[in-house]
Amino acid sequence: MSEVVEQYLKSCRELAELTHYNGWIDNDTLKYQLVSEERGRVVADVQFEEVFISACCEERAERWGRVQIELDSAGAVKALLVL
Repeated sequence: MSEVVEQYLKSCRELAELTHYNGWIDNDTLKYQLVSEERGRVVADVQFEEVFISACCEERAERWGRVQIELDSAGAVKALLVL
């Protein structure tokens, strides 16, 4: 299941809610830790660097948050909610 979660986190748009400067997520820095796991639902802490342009320079800022991921009966991600 962790591979499914990681792949989804690296491609979902919902994590953009955690950015502050309308930048993009550096997937190479994306990390997560499962906090709880129930049937059909996973809660995870996520951490990544947001990359953004300020004036003329590329800058980075650390971002973090918590998400709830709903899974279907086959283990595929149905939905992600930023908590």
